[in-house]
Amino acid sequence: LEMFLFAVNHLYSSGQMLLDYPRLLGPSEALVKDVVEFLCEISNPNNQSILLRLFKQGDRQKVLGVSSLLKGGEVGYFPRVITPSDEGDLECEASVQNISRTIPTVSQPLPFRVIEPVEGAEVVYSGPNELFEGRNLELNCTVKAGNHLSFKWRHNARLVSPSLFHRIKDDHLLIYRATSKDSGAYRCEVTNRFNETKVFSSNSSEVVITVKDLVSEPSILVTVLKEEDHSYSAVVTCQTDRGHLPITFLLYGTTGLISNLTAVDRHAAFKVPLVLDRHLGWLQCQANNGDQTTHSQWLPLKVEKVGGPVSIQSQYDMAENYAIIGLRFYCKAAKGTHPRFQWFLNQTLLSHRGSFYYVFDQLPEQSILLVSVGRRSAGTYHCEVSDSFDNTTAISSKRHHVDKEVLNRLPVFVVAIVFGCFTMVIVLVSFCCLFGALFREFHRGGNVYPQICFCFMQAEHEDSLLHLSSAVASDRKQTSKQKERCLNYRK
Repeated sequence: LEMFLFAVNHLYSSGQMLLDYPRLLGPSEALVKDVVEFLCEISNPNNQSILLRLFKQGDRQKVLGVSSLLKGGEVGYFPRVITPSDEGDLECEASVQNISRTIPTVSQPLPFRVIEPVEGAEVVYSGPNELFEGRNLELNCTVKAGNHLSFKWRHNARLVSPSLFHRIKDDHLLIYRATSKDSGAYRCEVTNRFNETKVFSSNSSEVVITVKDLVSEPSILVTVLKEEDHSYSAVVTCQTDRGHLPITFLLYGTTGLISNLTAVDRHAAFKVPLVLDRHLGWLQCQANNGDQTTHSQWLPLKVEKVGGPVSIQSQYDMAENYAIIGLRFYCKAAKGTHPRFQWFLNQTLLSHRGSFYYVFDQLPEQSILLVSVGRRSAGTYHCEVSDSFDNTTAISSKRHHVDKEVLNRLPVFVVAIVFGCFTMVIVLVSFCCLFGALFREFHRGGNVYPQICFCFMQAEHEDSLLHLSSAVASDRKQTSKQKERCLNYRK
């Protein structure tokens, strides 16, 4: 306040004139190339000729408009064709014409926004259109014209929402560690608004991105093929569960690369000469689809023919009433790397599944036959094992007879054990009863303390010797009487 009063006092003392502050009026928003008129009002009580100029705040070098007020005039007009550079805070400056002693006054700033309709949206991507999963995908959206823009991204026509792996910032889309699900067509939609009533938009053309799956670790499988000349070959199959096609498979042996094949499927087969019952080294599959090479486990190349004996083991399944309702047969061969199991009921070959049975192979170890016990399942079961590549020779197991009534009948030894236990219980109970009766008879008329008498007889001599002992006696004088009782009891 002191500085302001000092300036006013200085002006009056120096003879300079002080004008009122002007007021700038006009729209707060306009489109590019629109013709807009701004008004600048100022109080002119002294009927001065006033010069009004339109500036952008902070830039006095560029005059946006000029208006001269004749004596007594109070309103100046600034018609202008709007350009993008007009955006900012506008100010109206007033000064008295032809009088250098006047200090100009400036209006309050008028915020002014210029809207340029958006045009020419385009997706910019500098990377390859095909990339492998795990890489980052970065897209940018540019426009030829436009400001105050809003951006939307679409993937296969669906709106892309921000997430942990999809980061959106204005015209920038970053997909972190892209997967094959991120493959597809991308485009951006750009809009801007004027007065919240008119919307301008521009959609880019689509950019197609392909994210390839990395090839997974291959599996390796060996089957045996018998040729027409009775020789044998190993068919080695390499297979992957996932991976962008095509995939190049390579088969390696102990000495190096055996063969390679580029497949449009996720598997490939190689034929290798084979000698039965001999170890021919080790095999490994490798797979590559352009980014990385994966490896299978090393597999020994040894094919062993089936050999006996063939054994069958069984297990029972019981109901709550302990009745046998199911059987499980396990068939195993003593040796063989590529066995084929066959189950028979009364010499009839069983298929994989029936109304009362089910065959489950756990190759190459064993085959399991599940049987529901009943009238239809009664009969004699056995299994035969042969080589899967040569069924001319089959080894048979022992026969197992299945009958529901026989299975649920108690074995003789079980009946004998139960009857023997029952008889023993009866004997023990009878002995206890007899001993109790004799014990009461022996102690009849005695004192309240129990007397125990033990009689021992030695039959080796003609004259029997009787040894008596007594315990816990209340009166030692009664010992002779107790001996007499023992003798009478023995007679």
